[in-house]
Amino acid sequence: MAGRYADGGGLYLVVAASGSRKWVFRFRWKGRLSDMGLGSASVIPLSRARERAAEARLQIAEGINPLSAKRASRSIPKFGEFADDLVASVKSQWRNEKHQAQVQSTLERHAAGLRPLRLDEIETAHVLDALRVIWSSKSETASRVRGRIEWVLDAAKAKGYRSGENPARWKGHLDQLLPKRAQLTRGHHAALPFPDVPAFVQDLRTRPGMSALALEFTILTAARSGEVRGATWREIDLTKAVWTVSASRMKAGREHRVPLCRRAVEILVQVAMLAGDDTEAFIFPGPKGSRTALSDAAFSALLKRMEKDGVLTPHGFRSSFRDWAGETTTFPRDVAEMCLAHAVGDMTERAYRRGDALAKRRELIDAWGLYCDNGAPERGSGAEAGQ
Repeated sequence: MAGRYADGGGLYLVVAASGSRKWVFRFRWKGRLSDMGLGSASVIPLSRARERAAEARLQIAEGINPLSAKRASRSIPKFGEFADDLVASVKSQWRNEKHQAQVQSTLERHAAGLRPLRLDEIETAHVLDALRVIWSSKSETASRVRGRIEWVLDAAKAKGYRSGENPARWKGHLDQLLPKRAQLTRGHHAALPFPDVPAFVQDLRTRPGMSALALEFTILTAARSGEVRGATWREIDLTKAVWTVSASRMKAGREHRVPLCRRAVEILVQVAMLAGDDTEAFIFPGPKGSRTALSDAAFSALLKRMEKDGVLTPHGFRSSFRDWAGETTTFPRDVAEMCLAHAVGDMTERAYRRGDALAKRRELIDAWGLYCDNGAPERGSGAEAGQ
């Protein structure tokens, strides 16, 4: 029968003439009587309706109008849509599109459980659920995911969508609930022991294709593979044998001059004919032309053909270089670190250092080039330029 049936504590079951039923919470706010819907009785059981009514009474006791709070909550975005908008709004501040893609990917893949939740609903338990899946197996990724979740929730608080402590905060919060990073096995790029590098280079020089030349150039310069793949002829001074990588392409955001050993220059001369006079052309182009960079997958495919896939990585050769420099040469540690474009010294020391020790680094890189040449035959000028 149509009517209003009281359950107590302001909770009512309202039955319409049509037979539809809904839960309503009736309360008085500042002398005025108001009704707040709690959902359809066909979906919400009595036990849940009583919980919602109790939550509303608690809000009233705390000086909050439950109806106003409910209306305000409808305008609070979900984590997923807010995170996507946040990434899009700040992407111009980041060094490259790859970093943007990585941030977007981690927030989509590893924070998938948070995406359908309203920003004000997210609690520590939700963050832990997202992190525990990868915290032990992928500690480096998990740490980045936690930081990015914290970043999104901090931005949400600044926008007025949240209040209180950030549930993704590490110090004094999650560090009490998750194993500390120092206790976990930290992943490293698979690297070839430096005594095996000359033999690898020898094998590499028998391989036709642009990817083999690019990987050898990566090894000889101790550079990051992304810096090599993105290098254009504008950055090269063959007369001085120097490759200057712009700050926008460097991980540390600082311009980096790379001295080129004899073999590295030979590789550049060998591929120069592909670019012609186009200074914006990529030094190591992909199969679609000189304005298309060689892909990271090209290196993976090459290593797979060499049966080294999973055994080593292009980035790992930086470790091979560093171990060789530290264990077999007398060059200062700072020189080796600067070859890797690592920051050397504290902030004060770096502030007063104006030079980049190019001459000293050239001596080290030349020595590394000779070491890599040991027993390695010269590569013929007729090597194929295809990938």
